[in-house]
Formats: sequence, structure tokens, C-alpha cells
Amino acid sequence: MRVLQSLRDGLARTRQAAFGRIAQLLGATEITEALWEDLEAALIQADVGVRVTMELMDRLRERVRREGITRADSLRALLKQELRAILRDPPPLNLGRRPLEVVLVVGVNGSGKTTTVAKLAYQFQRQGRRVLLAAADTFRAAAGEQLEIWAERAGVPCISGQPGADPGAVLFDTLQAARARGYDLVLADTAGRLHTKYNLMQELKKVRNVAAKVIPDAPHEVWLVLDATTGQNALPQAREFHQAVGVTGLILTKLDGTAKGGAVFAITRELGLPVRFVGVGEGLEDLLPFDADAFVEGLFDGTFANGGGIHE
Repeated sequence: MRVLQSLRDGLARTRQAAFGRIAQLLGATEITEALWEDLEAALIQADVGVRVTMELMDRLRERVRREGITRADSLRALLKQELRAILRDPPPLNLGRRPLEVVLVVGVNGSGKTTTVAKLAYQFQRQGRRVLLAAADTFRAAAGEQLEIWAERAGVPCISGQPGADPGAVLFDTLQAARARGYDLVLADTAGRLHTKYNLMQELKKVRNVAAKVIPDAPHEVWLVLDATTGQNALPQAREFHQAVGVTGLILTKLDGTAKGGAVFAITRELGLPVRFVGVGEGLEDLLPFDADAFVEGLFDGTFANGGGIHE
């Protein structure tokens, strides 16, 4: 229940600022044209996105007509179902089946990428994995030092290079060390970069290629860290990173500091990529596995059905 409460608390701003209004609209009233207009406006205000909102409205109108629904409180249940359908269940993680596995963590500057790497290491270590971190962000001053501090908090080792060193070389050294010392998971923190900077995106491709040269089927996952406070502005970032390195999953950070949690629907609908984790705080335990059922419920009232939600 602690994890469920963390998610509920993390969604408080989004729930209060946007979805609280939607919940009020869909109270015990008759469905009218004015209600449809208000609901459409509220969904757009909730940062669900114009395209996704239009699709939602079309499906809801059709279901109301087909099922003969007249009360707005029944429409609320339909909306939850349709929102949940957008957040399709992701495929199983491509991890846990090989002697040594590699996860690249990518994203723009300021997205919370480095702290997220440490939180991931902490969680995987608690699951019994032997984790080694690669401080492949050699572009930003003190990035390696920052990761080392977080790695020490998480209780995992970290290999760094000199500032300005080749990030591919750092990853190469880390993978060689992991093999020699019996680690089974390498998490690589890559340099935060603007998705519009061509040369930096090309460098990221080279880092990916290094992983593949050392371990033929690596990287096994490429996770893109997105700052939830940017809302739908994260979409062009995600498209460029996906094109450059083949993103396999999303991590949404700073969910507790924004009212734009509704952007999850636009991002997943547009990209077809699963959300793997959400960040709801600064602590090592504040990175939660994403659970679509718990997320949708938490947007409206923060209550969860028995057996649903995120489990430790």
C-alpha cells in the first residue's frame, strides 16, 4: 500500500488541477451537448492532447449512443475504460535471460536522467541483480561525480571516465569490467543532449554501437527519460531519440511536481511506446513501476480496487 499511496500522492496536482474538474462534470447529471463540450475542453486542459481528445470523444459518443446511456455518472466509467485502453499493457521486459545485459538510459538535459539511473540500480539490486553503472555522460561537468554519489547511496559500483573522454570508451571499459567481475546488468547513463543537436545524437548512436560490438545483442533495453513537467512538449524529443537509437520504453520523471500528468496518454498514443516507470519523488524508492490501472484510478480519486495497482 505504501507504493500505491506514493503514486496517488504523485498524481495529486494533475488530479486536483485537471481530472478533478472532469470528475465533477461526470457526476449524477444528464448527458447534454453542453456536457460534451465541457468534457472536451477539460480533457484538452488536462494535457491529454487535441488529437487524443478528439478520438476519445468520438468513441465515447458512439458508446453512449450504442449502449443507451443517459447519465453522466455512467459516462465516467466509460471514460476510465477508454483512457485505460490507450495505455496498453507493455510487453514483458527484455531482461533477465542472459549472462550480461545492457540498458542505455537517454534523455535531454535536466530530465532527471542521472538520478533515475541510480534509482533503477537500487531497484534491480533489490531484485537480486548484480548491477554495475557506466558513467558515460562525459560531456557535462561533474556528471560522473554526481552519478558516483548516487551510486554510493544506492549501494552499487560505478565506472567513470575523465571529463571530456569518449563516452563509448567508458561504456566499453564498463562492459569489460562487468564480464570480468561477474556482473549481470550494466546501466549506462549517457550525456543529456538536446534532441535537435545532430552531432550529439550521432554520438549517442556510436555509444549504442559500442554496446553491440562488445555484446552482440546489446543494448537489450533503451529507456528514454522524459520530464513530466514539460507535458506534450516531450513528444518531439521522444520522436528524435526513438529514430536515433530505437527507444524501447519511457520513464516519466517529476510526476509529483506537475499538473500535466495527462500527457502520458498523448505520448503513449503518438509513439506506441510503453511507460516503464514513473518518478514521484527524490528518494531512491520513488521510482515506481508503471501500472496503467492504478494510474487511471489515481487521476480521478486515488482509490484502487483490491488486487489492482502496483505491488512491491
